[in-house]
Amino acid sequence: MNKQIEAVIFDWAGTTVDFGCFAPVQVFVQIFEQAGVPVTIEEARKPMGMLKIDHIRTMLEMPRISAAFEEVHGRPFTEEDVQTLYGQFEEALMKTLAKYTDPIAGVCETVQTLREQGIKIGSTTGYTREMMEVVTREAKKKGYAPDFLATADDTNQFGRPYPYMLFRNIEAFQIQSTKSVVKVGDTTSDMQEAKNAGVLAIGVIVGSSEMGYTEAEYTALPEDEQRKLIEATRKKFEASGADYTIETMPDLLPLLEQIAQPVML
Repeated sequence: MNKQIEAVIFDWAGTTVDFGCFAPVQVFVQIFEQAGVPVTIEEARKPMGMLKIDHIRTMLEMPRISAAFEEVHGRPFTEEDVQTLYGQFEEALMKTLAKYTDPIAGVCETVQTLREQGIKIGSTTGYTREMMEVVTREAKKKGYAPDFLATADDTNQFGRPYPYMLFRNIEAFQIQSTKSVVKVGDTTSDMQEAKNAGVLAIGVIVGSSEMGYTEAEYTALPEDEQRKLIEATRKKFEASGADYTIETMPDLLPLLEQIAQPVML
């Protein structure tokens, strides 16, 4: 049996652009600081990949942050607080987003090779359509433009881990079977999105939000520290349902060749 891959659907920040997924993280930290409830980078990263308003809600539901909010404000958080924080997040992010649109090393070349093989290039994101207008415009100038983009604005605000953004890609490409589709992402919510859609889930490690390092920080690490970081991140992906992991984007090509090999029955 030969497994033909018809489409690869990528996440954006931390997967194809914005090494380390830093554009949203800094803003999450900033808005919680302004609300009198400082959060750690680790706490800000934990829900990464979700629709950003869901991300904020999930952070507020974390026991430590929830208790801190109640202590500072004298009451539990409400949906109105979620909306207020999200408004602040959106305003701040839009001011800096264009700076975080550089394609990650190997992405443009890998996508070009996939296209030459007749494979469709799709994408999903935790950003809104308005945010993605900035990201897609700037990334295209720098050489990266997938064939299709779905945001939660296209799915009645059901973002990850719901599978609907992936289904929009599959529908647009007129693909009959989810078994012919691969999702590549850099967060545990990407893996959950893929599993819920019934497509293969591949976690990309170096440059991922799960790893959480800038390119300069990662490059400066001794090789043994890099290996420890890679293996720790790999375990996170595997624990969240990844079928495969790759260290960098160029590793995707030989992996897809391996997946497509005939299986001896």
